[in-house]
Parts: sequence; C-alpha cells; structure tokens
Amino acid sequence: MIEYQRAGKLPRKPHSVLRDQEGKIIHEHCFTREGFDGPFSILYHKNPPQNHGEGTPVAPLWASRKEESGGEAGPLRRRHFQTQLSDEKLTPTTGRVPLLFNTDLTVGSLRPQQDDEFYFSNGDGDDLFYCHEGGGILESWFGSLSFGPGDYVWIPRSVLHRIRLNEDSQHWFWMECRSGLRIPKQYRTPLGQLRMDAPYTHRDFRGPVLADKIDAVPNNRVITKRRDRFTEHRYPHSPMDVIGWDGTVYPVVFPILNFAPRIGAYHLPPTVHGTFATGGSLICSFVPRMVDFGEGAIPCPYPHSNVDVDEVIFYCAGNFTSRKGIGAGSISYHPAGVVHGPHPGAYEASVGHARTEEMAVMIDTFEPLRTTESGQGLEAPEYDETWMT
Repeated sequence: MIEYQRAGKLPRKPHSVLRDQEGKIIHEHCFTREGFDGPFSILYHKNPPQNHGEGTPVAPLWASRKEESGGEAGPLRRRHFQTQLSDEKLTPTTGRVPLLFNTDLTVGSLRPQQDDEFYFSNGDGDDLFYCHEGGGILESWFGSLSFGPGDYVWIPRSVLHRIRLNEDSQHWFWMECRSGLRIPKQYRTPLGQLRMDAPYTHRDFRGPVLADKIDAVPNNRVITKRRDRFTEHRYPHSPMDVIGWDGTVYPVVFPILNFAPRIGAYHLPPTVHGTFATGGSLICSFVPRMVDFGEGAIPCPYPHSNVDVDEVIFYCAGNFTSRKGIGAGSISYHPAGVVHGPHPGAYEASVGHARTEEMAVMIDTFEPLRTTESGQGLEAPEYDETWMT
C-alpha cells in the first residue's frame, strides 16, 4: 500500500479478455482488502487460482499464542528476551517464536536455517520482518524481492509466498499485524502521496520484480493460516504462474537506514520515529543520528509513565546507552503501569553527547501485551532487578 505499480502483461481494461500466445484465456484474480472498499491489486494467472484440492488440516507450524502459566496473576515486571540464544534448525515459517501478543499483533523472533518446502499464506494478518542478520529472496505471486540485513520486509495478509534463504546466519524480528499494517496517516497527502516532510519517500521502498518464472523450484503445496489454524491445499500446477499484475497491494522492502530521523534542540518523543502503524500500535525506527543540541539538553530518553502503552524494543546495533546488559538481538518489554526509563547512571552520562549510533525497532501498543510460554526459555530472569544497581 505504498503506490500504484504494474508489471508484466495486462489487458487494456480490468475484467476483460486476456489470452496467451496459444489463444488460451488468462485468469484474472482480484486481491482486495476491506471487502471491495480498500486497496487492491489484480493478478493474471495462467491457471485458475481457485483450483485446488480439499483442504487438509495440518499441525501448527509454530508454537501457539499460549500465555505463560500464571500470566494474568503474575507480577508486573520488565522483561528481556535473549533471542540471539535461539538455535533451532527450522524454516522461515516453522521457526517463528511468538514472545508477546494481544488481539492486534504478535511479536516474536526467528533464526531460520532451512527453506520451506511449501508456499505459505498468512490469512491472520500482515507479516512484517526486520532482518537483523542474513537475508534471501521473497518469492510471491508478485515476483521476486531480495532483502538483507537492515531491511524491513512487509508481506500483506494472504499473499502466497515462500522465502529462499541465502547462506548467511539468519536472525529476524517478526511482527504479525492482525489489524493490518499501514503508513502512518500523518505522512500522507489527501491524495495518498507521501508528504515532503515525511521521514521517507516513495523511492525508499522496493517492490518485487516479475520474471517469466517466479519460482525456480516450483511446488504445488500451499499451507494457509487462518484463526490460528493451519490447512494444506494441493494444486494440480504451480500456483506461481502470474504473468502480470497491477495495483497497490504487494510485498515491499524498506531499509531501516532510509528512515530520515527528526532531531530537535531538546528531546523529542518516540512518535517522531514512527515508521509503520497498525490498528492499535506504532512501529518506530531508531537509526544513527545527531542528538539534542540545545543548551543543557539531555539526549538520553527521560524516565516516563506512558500509562496507556506497552513498549517493546528490538536492539539491532550500536551502543544502547540507556540499557545495561542489552546486546544486538535482545528484545525488551516494558509494560504500562510502572515507570520505565534508562538504567542508573545512563541519564546523566548522556549529557554532552552529540551523536548516537544505535539502531533499534520499537513498538508501542495500546492494548496490553501478554507473554507466551514459548518465550520463557529465552528470558533473562533478573532483568527487572537491574535498575536497583
């Protein structure tokens, strides 16, 4: 939902006849959001995209969004998940580890080491990945889209896809956005163009490239997730048979370093770092930047009681001056209801600094998050006590 794109062979008008070189009809596929009132794309398949076999239930491909035992009755505490310690030999789909969730989104991580042997379609929400390490090629109906370290990868809900990993070590931050993902509305003109004072431009996003053959190793297995249930369908042909498409719904890549940060004489709230939004959350990008330059300015984030919002941060790179014991690949969770802010000594130590090199992805979510059972093995248990030292 960035801007209109078109690729491949299209008829002059939608819903009209298009034939291949042998005279066979090409099958139109309308991919719509919000019923027929929202953004959409139209794809053109060599074969009917609806022709698949009876759905077969399959076991969940990753751990369910099950709350940790005693979650509702547990203490209100800050948490630190050490996702860099995870080392399961799984795929871009089966390797997802949910750590936190509410009705709006699921937050987790993964360290895939093998390619999927099927195509996947997430009917529960838009997937947003931040590639911390590794990368590969996203193959979807819309074409091929390469990504690497520092890239956000946005896959709209129900887009059929598969990810081919490169040979590097992989480590991704994952967000399943159940209410959908969008560009914050304050960055758009009334006609939908990105404003000139937005922190990025249309040129900063990268879309897929459609080739004659989308997937070099075709497959006819498709697994779809909907209402947290997984179903397999089999096609009599490869579903990756699109010869053309146009519209505004398609996967995109956004490099985090394309975000242009705003700075001020004195510390600005995290909302100025907003990059993406969901129905109930704001996703922010912290990138290397000059810091507050006013006389006596304190660059370190101030202690705050954000009484309506839970905060999650994935730490990417740099010196995290406000946190102790945090490294690249760590995820912190600070719930509403308790004051949170820099570790002891960090606030005063930041005075006089002119620049920060830190990179991080932050999520502020209005609905309280719940922690999952699957994240317990990655948690640093004494994190909440580190403010006492």
